[in-house]
Amino acid sequence: MSIKQLAGGDERIVRRYEYDDSWILAADIGLTSEEVDVDVVGTTAIVVAESGDDVSEAEFELPGPDASVATNNGVLTITVEK
Repeated sequence: MSIKQLAGGDERIVRRYEYDDSWILAADIGLTSEEVDVDVVGTTAIVVAESGDDVSEAEFELPGPDASVATNNGVLTITVEK
């Protein structure tokens, strides 16, 4: 397993985990699933978050097109099977 951690301009933490059978991106966004919309187009995940009047968007390149998305307790998880 390998781990890579990034902090964006707003200091939110994004971690990327790579296992033998999958690749996982976990982002502490602090929002509910109703406040976050994720679209996967090819190998790009487009994340749009709305909190009140604030709207932010981020894009992540994925290592493959078969991604599953989940939001739980304010953590967004994108999993790509190898």
